[in-house]
Amino acid sequence: MGITRRNFLKLSGATALGVTLGSLGFDLTPIKAYAASLRKDLKSAKESTTICPYCAVGCGAIVHASKGKVINIEGDPDHPINLGSLCSKGSSLYQLANNKQRVTKVLYRKPYGTTWEVKSWNWAINEIAKKVKKVRDESFIVENPKGQVVNRVEALASIGSAAMDNEECWLYQKFLRSIGLVYIEHQARI
Repeated sequence: MGITRRNFLKLSGATALGVTLGSLGFDLTPIKAYAASLRKDLKSAKESTTICPYCAVGCGAIVHASKGKVINIEGDPDHPINLGSLCSKGSSLYQLANNKQRVTKVLYRKPYGTTWEVKSWNWAINEIAKKVKKVRDESFIVENPKGQVVNRVEALASIGSAAMDNEECWLYQKFLRSIGLVYIEHQARI
């Protein structure tokens, strides 16, 4: 077998690359794919759809959960907006659900306080409701300076979320209008 200069350089380069990668700790032996084990787990998982919370586009995602834990999130191919694709932020949704650093408790810091206190969700919801009612009651405007009945609150405002679907937005709008809010914005418009 005649070895040409070109073949010798190719073989030398491949050998040098293999030795270098091996010394850096790269293992080039085939490994069992993670996707195969995930496919098996997905067969028994509960599947539900959701909307990506990151921006105002409203891409659809499919969430697979098993034993109360999210095991996979992927783009929804039946969703009319993204047709199954997700951007880099949407692709990281799994990390939003499974992140040891994610805050899962209500943290409250008193005005002028320097430390955080752990509170219950019931406490937080009741406190928010009390404060909204107090501000609404103190600032409710029945008539404008012209004497026209307006029944509104100008001391409260709301910013909606792109993660809400149309039905949730409709209910939220009904609630906000019923307590007299006029300053209502939505993330999709900001």
